Amino acid sequence: MATTDIGLWGVPLAILGGAIRVSTPFIFVSLGETITERSGRINLGLEGILVFGAMTAYAVAVMTASPWLGLLAAAGAGACFGLFHGWICKFPRVNDIAIGIALMLFGTGLAFFFGKSFIQPLAPHLPALPFGFWSDVPQVRAALDVNVLFLIGAFLAAALWWAFRNTRIGLIIRVVGDSADAARAMGVNPDRVRLLATAAGSALAAIGGGYLSLYYPGSWNESISSGQGLMAVALVIFSRWNPLGCFAAAILFGGAGALGPALQSVGVSHGYYLFYAAPYVLTLAIMIATSSPGRTLAGAPGELSITK
Repeated sequence: MATTDIGLWGVPLAILGGAIRVSTPFIFVSLGETITERSGRINLGLEGILVFGAMTAYAVAVMTASPWLGLLAAAGAGACFGLFHGWICKFPRVNDIAIGIALMLFGTGLAFFFGKSFIQPLAPHLPALPFGFWSDVPQVRAALDVNVLFLIGAFLAAALWWAFRNTRIGLIIRVVGDSADAARAMGVNPDRVRLLATAAGSALAAIGGGYLSLYYPGSWNESISSGQGLMAVALVIFSRWNPLGCFAAAILFGGAGALGPALQSVGVSHGYYLFYAAPYVLTLAIMIATSSPGRTLAGAPGELSITK
């Protein structure tokens, strides 16, 4: 059966499948950044962490023949980056935005240096669950092959949303993010909380990178990220630091990223490539809309650098 045999139904079907595939790294990176920013710190080094996580996951999967060990190694590497970031930022007069940009460049460069020998070898891929098993149409089955990490990301978004509202740890993170003085009055060390929150957020971002190299597109190369780490920062602002909002916004970004391939899959041969820019246009629109000096960032932690 040819790709175009299902007609116009192929467009929403391709967008659905593409949204699920493309949104998964956005989910993990944005949820990780939500944890970090809720504690009052912004991490612009996500792009470097994402790329280094992708390289680490792929390299370990190649050497061990286990994609899950690759993801675990990526999470550990991301946590190390986060601990380094958090440790530096606790010193007086250190700007977390500047440190994040420096770590983005450092992580990307380090990944390119260590990853050159892993461009050619093939690593085992992460498994997918065949939710389209009921259909005889190949396009439907392909669109409904859902990677396990997407389902884990959906569960994690709901769990974080609940934890921020109903657990002591969630309360502590929120208090530290809103007022360091109030946290100290409660006997909480803000620097320690932010250190651990940045490490946890960076670990999730690195897992998002591992998804890129071990499932979609499923290879390691130096242009694997395409700016998804930085776009996730805009996504967090757009979702107002709400984990469930991050999940929904990630699906939106994923659908935007799937427009070009969806049109190409149904035989559109002219102009479809313009839709490949949709995620970047969406990011720009969000940043313009949320950067107005007369607009209050509802839900923003009070200690966050972008609110001062």
